[in-house]
Amino acid sequence: MTLRNILGLKASLLGLIFTISLAAAQAANDKGQTADFNPDRNAYFGDLHIHTKHSFDAFIFNVRTTPDDAYKYAKGEAIMHPAGFPIRLTGRPLDFIAVTDHASYLGILPAMADPDHPLSKVPYAKDMFSSDRNKIAVAFGKVASSLAAGKRLPELSSPETVKSAWKDIIDAANRHYEPGKLTTFIGYEFTSAPQGRNLHRNVIFRGADAPDIPYAALDSQNPEDLWKWLDSQRAQGIEGLAIPHNSNGSNGTMFERTTYEGAPLDAVYANLRMRNEPIVEITQVKGTSETHPILSRNDEWADFELMETYIGTPVPITKFRGGYARDALLTGIQMEEREGFNPYKFGMIGASDSHNAGGPVDEDRYFAKVGVIDGMPEGRGSVPPGGAKTWTVGAEEDANIARFVTFGASGLAGVWAEENTRDAIYGALRRKETFATSGPRIRVRFFGGSSLPEDLLTRSDLMQTAYEQGVSMGGELKASSPPRFLAWAVRDSSSGWLQRLQIVKGWISEGERKEKVFDVACSDGLDPDPKTHRCPDNGATVDLSDCRISEDKGAVELKAMWQDPKFDPSQHAFYYVRVLENPSCRWSTWDALRAGTQLRPGVDPVIQERAWSSPIWITPEG
Repeated sequence: MTLRNILGLKASLLGLIFTISLAAAQAANDKGQTADFNPDRNAYFGDLHIHTKHSFDAFIFNVRTTPDDAYKYAKGEAIMHPAGFPIRLTGRPLDFIAVTDHASYLGILPAMADPDHPLSKVPYAKDMFSSDRNKIAVAFGKVASSLAAGKRLPELSSPETVKSAWKDIIDAANRHYEPGKLTTFIGYEFTSAPQGRNLHRNVIFRGADAPDIPYAALDSQNPEDLWKWLDSQRAQGIEGLAIPHNSNGSNGTMFERTTYEGAPLDAVYANLRMRNEPIVEITQVKGTSETHPILSRNDEWADFELMETYIGTPVPITKFRGGYARDALLTGIQMEEREGFNPYKFGMIGASDSHNAGGPVDEDRYFAKVGVIDGMPEGRGSVPPGGAKTWTVGAEEDANIARFVTFGASGLAGVWAEENTRDAIYGALRRKETFATSGPRIRVRFFGGSSLPEDLLTRSDLMQTAYEQGVSMGGELKASSPPRFLAWAVRDSSSGWLQRLQIVKGWISEGERKEKVFDVACSDGLDPDPKTHRCPDNGATVDLSDCRISEDKGAVELKAMWQDPKFDPSQHAFYYVRVLENPSCRWSTWDALRAGTQLRPGVDPVIQERAWSSPIWITPEG
C-alpha cells in the first residue's frame, strides 16, 4: 500500500469518527426545548473572541477583569475598564460568548505579579511591572520574541499555573451557561505568529468538558498540528473547532497554496482543515479581512476598516493574496476545479478580540482594545496630543498610536439556530449557517435553490419552504439551471437604516478567477441599474458637526429574489450576501467631537456599517 493510500485511509477513518461524533451530538441534543425554540431558526448574536487578565497582552496593560466579568458584560451588566471608567452594552445582552485567552503563557503574568508566587522571583519579573517603560519593553519583549520564535522560555514554564487559569476559564463558562438565555462556550486562543505573521486561531469546545490543558502555539506553531490535536480530542469525545482570525495580518500566509512546511496541498489536507476549521472570523477590532482594494479592484466597498500592518507592530504588510477571505474562497473553488478538493469552503463570522473582557462594538461608545494603552482618545490617536485642539502638520507621533487609530469598533458573530443552547449554536457553527457583522445586530438570511418558487417572498410559509426546497448559507448546490437566491436583511433597531443589499459572486471561467458585486435591492424605492448592477445614491448624509444622520433615508429591511444573469452550470462558483447601512460617524469622529478638537486628517470620518452572510457554493453536476 502506498503512502498516499495510507494517508487516504487514515483521512477516511478520521472522517468516519467525525461523522459519528456529530451524529452523537445531534442525538444527545437537549430533549427539553427552551421557550424560544423555533424549527425555522432564530438569529442569535455573540462574541467568540474575548480576553481577560489571563492573557499576557491584557494583564501587561493593567487588565484585571476575569472570565466572570466577561460573562457579566455579556449579560448587560457594567464592568470596569482598566482606565477607570465603567463599560456596558447599550443594547440587548449577547446571546452567546466565549472567553478565549491565549494558551501561550496562560495565567503566567498574573502569577509573576503575585509576590507569593515562585514566578515573581524570575529575574525580570519586577521589570515587567515597573514604572519605567523601557524596562517594561525589554521584559515584555522576551515574551514577544518567544512567541515569534515558537519557543517557550524555560523560566516561565509552569504547568500548574496554566492549569489553574484554564480551570478558572472552564468553571466560569459552565457556571454562567443559562440555556435559552446565555450560551457560554469553553475556549482559548492558539496564538501562532512565526516571524510576526498572524496564524492565530480561536478554539471553541461544544460542551461542558474540555481537555486537561489547551494545545498552544508554544507546543507547535503549525496549525496543522492543532487540527490533528483536535481530531485526537474528538476521538475521545471532546468536540471542538478552530476559527482563524486576522488573516489580514498574515502577510498572505493564512490561506496558502502549500502546507505550513511548503508541500503541495492535497485532499487529505483539505479534509483535515475543513473538518476542524469550518468558519473564519472576517471582521474585528484589528481590521476587516473580507477583501482588499488591491484584490477586488471593481468593488467600491473593498476598503472597509482596513489594517495593513503586522499584528502588534507598525510594520506594513506587503502580500495581500492569501490574506483575505474572498481571495481564499476563490482559491478554494479554483483548486476544486483543477484538483478535486477545496480547503477553503468556510463560513464567516465577526468578533471583537477585546482584551478588556467586553467588546467595543458601538461607534459612539468606543473604548478600544488593549487596556490602559488605548483606553483614552489621545492614546488611540483620535485627538491631537498634549491637549491641542488642532493637528500639527509633521508632528511626531508614536507609531503604535498611529496604528491604534486604524482599529475598528467591530464586530459580532451571528448564527441561525433553533434555540439558544450549546448544541444548537454549535450546530450552526458546524453547518456554517453563520454571518458576520461590523457591530450592529443586522439580521441576514440567504438561501439558494433551483426549486425555490418565484413567489417565495409573498408566501406565509416562506422559511419552511426555503429550508425544504433550497439550501441556506453555508450549503452547496448542484444546479443545471440558474438557481434562485433569496437575500434578506433586517436592520438593527438601535443602529442605522439599510442602504443596499448585495450579492457577491466569485467563479472560475476557463481556469481564471473572477468576481463581481451585484446590488440586488435598494432603499427608498430605488432600483439597481440593469447595466452597472448598482443602486443609485439614496442621498443619505452625515452632519459631521454633531453626527446627525438622515432620518428620512434608508430601509428597515431589504429583500430580493435574484437569479444570476450570467449563470453557467459548468462553472464552480460561490455567492454570499453583503448588506450596507447608510453612512454614519466613525468612532474617531465621535472622540474628536466630544473633545472639541479637529478631526484627524487622513482618517475617514464616516463608515458604512455592514453584515456578510456565509457563502453558498455551486458545484457543476457530473
